[in-house]
Formats: sequence, structure tokens, C-alpha cells
Amino acid sequence: MADVILEFEKPIAELESKLAEWKSLGASNKVDMSEEIAMLTKKVEETKKSIYASCTPWQRVQLARHPNRPYVLDYISLIFTDFLECHGDRRYSDDPAIVGGFAKLDNQPVMLIGTQKGRNTKENVFRNFGCPHPEGYRKALRLMMLADKAKIPIITMIDTPGAFPGIASEERHIGEAIAVNLREMFNLSVPVIAAVIGEGGSGGALGIGVGNRILIMENAYYSVITPEGCAAILWKDRAFSAKAAEALKLSAKDLKKLNIVDEIIEEPLGGAHKNPSLAAELLKKAFKKNLADFSGISEKDLREQRYRKYRDIAFFKEE
Repeated sequence: MADVILEFEKPIAELESKLAEWKSLGASNKVDMSEEIAMLTKKVEETKKSIYASCTPWQRVQLARHPNRPYVLDYISLIFTDFLECHGDRRYSDDPAIVGGFAKLDNQPVMLIGTQKGRNTKENVFRNFGCPHPEGYRKALRLMMLADKAKIPIITMIDTPGAFPGIASEERHIGEAIAVNLREMFNLSVPVIAAVIGEGGSGGALGIGVGNRILIMENAYYSVITPEGCAAILWKDRAFSAKAAEALKLSAKDLKKLNIVDEIIEEPLGGAHKNPSLAAELLKKAFKKNLADFSGISEKDLREQRYRKYRDIAFFKEE
């Protein structure tokens, strides 16, 4: 896929273009420009570090939505082996916006569940742009119950702007499907590790997001509503999306500070799409570490820890 340059990345792109030009000029004219190239290379790296370290919440949202960013199926192929995808909710149909099935994390069997987007128009129509229908959440719950019966841990990967808000979803009771998932996930007797790998939008994310540990990638976001939706409600104008993103406290650092997520997973400089293999390696390391933390814990203690985790979120004291 062609490289997509975001607005705030343009200074980096300009420097990289100049660097490529100098390298070409030196090679074609057989001129030693090694000193100039070294200086410009250093400036490129310093500019990258400066820009990506100081990204605003709105810029993080843009990185979370980057079209080249790895999706759930990409991470599954890079991290896991023996993936056996399961289909259907056994009530209505299969929802391609949610994928799930058995796999192995090294030699450990796990149940994988995640929201999947598409890379092009055809794939996005098939995956419903990563917005699950009720049958997607019911499929996810069916697989969770199967994992619970088999006594294997569950890993969920979240990357959705939200559950599908159309008439078809309402007709098949999207609110009820998500609510049942929330209730039943608290009752699971196996460890549940949830990771926000891109967009974490509203109840659409929470429907597979109740876990013993909540992880979030450095440039992902997790929010009760998208910044555009928030801006449209509060200011009647989506032009205020950047202001809304700031107010929503949706970035990884803010979420960690508020005790909503447990761990921030570092990404390659510039985002996971710059080096998917390294991003997958860092995500795998986090999965293994967090699953190991719950090894040998009783079913009762797993449920209690999960319950206490959510009861303890966001306690505030007003002075």
C-alpha cells in the first residue's frame, strides 16, 4: 500500500525527500556528500523523535486510524500459530467485522477474538468498516464460553470506531448483545487479556473489552465516543474534533493516568505501521507477560480481580 503522510508528518517527509535527493545527486555525479548526508540523516531522526514525542491526542487518533497500520489478522499471522477461525453466532449469521478462533501463543493454546477492518473499499464493505453487528458480539461470546469450557485463556484485540449504528443493528438488539457480553465476561473463569491496538470506540470496543488486564498500544485510543461525534454533539461542528480529542482524555498516557488501562505497549518510532514486525514482537511480549501473571490463579480469584479492577476505576475527590 502507498505510504500515507499525515499533515503533522510533512516536515519529516520534506527532510526525507531532501535526503533522498542528496543521495541521488552524490551518486549520479560521483561527489562525496557523506558529511552533508550524515548531518541531514541526524536532523531527520531528531525531527522524527521531536514530532512523535509531542503528538497531540488528535494526532494520536490519526495514527490509530492510519490505513497502513497492522490490523487484527496481521497480528495474528505475526504473533500466533495454528489459528483456526470459527464462524457464526449459531443464532443469525456470521459477522466478518469480528474474527475469532483457537490459536497458539508459542506453545500455549489461547482463544483469539478481535475486530477487523479492511484495506480497501471491497474489504471494508465486507468487514463493515470494523463496526460489528449484534451477531458479531454473539459470536464473540460463543467463543468465550467455548474457551471457558476448555479452560484456555482469552486474548481480545480491539480496533473499531464503534458498533454498527444502523437500523439492522437495532432490529437485532445491538444494545442487548453488548450488555450480555459485559455481564458474561465478568463471569468467565479463565484469564482475559484485552488489547486496544488501534481505535477503541465506545461500547463497540467494550463489548469484547472486559478483561483482567487492559493493554493499549502507544498510538491507539480508547474513548466513550469518537472525537468527531463528541464535537458534533457539543459544538455542532466536527471542526472541533481536535478540541474534543483533548477533552476526552483518550490517549494512552491519559488512560494510564486515570487507571483505565494497565499497560502501554511501546510502538516503533512513527507508529506500528512503520515496522509491523517489531510492533508485533512488542505486543507478543506483552501478551506473554500478562498471561504469565495470571498463571495458577484460582477461578474465584480471577473473577474477583476482574470485578475489583472495574470497581476501582476513576475515583475522584473534589477539593
